[in-house]
Amino acid sequence: MTTELLFRDDAYLKSCTARVTAATERGYELDRTVFYPMGGGQAGDTGWLRRADGVSVRIADTRKGEGLDVVVHVPEAGAPALSVGDEVTAEIDWDRRYAMMRIHTCLHVLSCVVVAPVTGGNIAPDKGRLDFDIDMILLDAEKIEREVNELIGRAVDTETVWITDEELDAKPELVKTMSVQPPRGSGRVRLLRIPGIDLQPCGGTHVRNIGEIGRVRVLKIRSEGKKNRRVEIGFA
Repeated sequence: MTTELLFRDDAYLKSCTARVTAATERGYELDRTVFYPMGGGQAGDTGWLRRADGVSVRIADTRKGEGLDVVVHVPEAGAPALSVGDEVTAEIDWDRRYAMMRIHTCLHVLSCVVVAPVTGGNIAPDKGRLDFDIDMILLDAEKIEREVNELIGRAVDTETVWITDEELDAKPELVKTMSVQPPRGSGRVRLLRIPGIDLQPCGGTHVRNIGEIGRVRVLKIRSEGKKNRRVEIGFA
């Protein structure tokens, strides 16, 4: 059974009411959720599933399930058990999620400062990184940091845009990532637009305005193989 992905339309939702639709060895599936499952380099959400009788299940991770738009909420070891049909309040660890929203949106900005194919990436609450297929000599930490912060300082609102699979096929230049392709199969693809800065497919969670990112700094730049030059950023 598919899960209604509430975070897709509003990344600022901290909780929702939901019903347990499946309880497996992997975890719990709900009919709707605010929990983002690990994907696109972004870690899965943590939080709680709370029943009205006081039972509280700590969720240690969130993963994609079998099938399109199926989300599995992974409980920590020893957590109380829930049953199919249980009504719960699903609540994310908001501070952790919001930090990742800021980092994730910052990586979009970074990808417009370092203009090169992206070969990988990762998003954590305290830092993020992108790997680029680029000559190491072209990467200057001070220049990258300055230009990223200048763009963040514009405080531009972000926008969610949907296009069809066919429209994306006609514009392959929108896809910057070599290692991860946009999810397909539903007939449409979600894009993040930062007007005047970026437009690319992305199913992750982002801040409403890039000014929310705050100042960042380049933590390190290093070589990670023949075609990987890693740029790691964190909050200043």
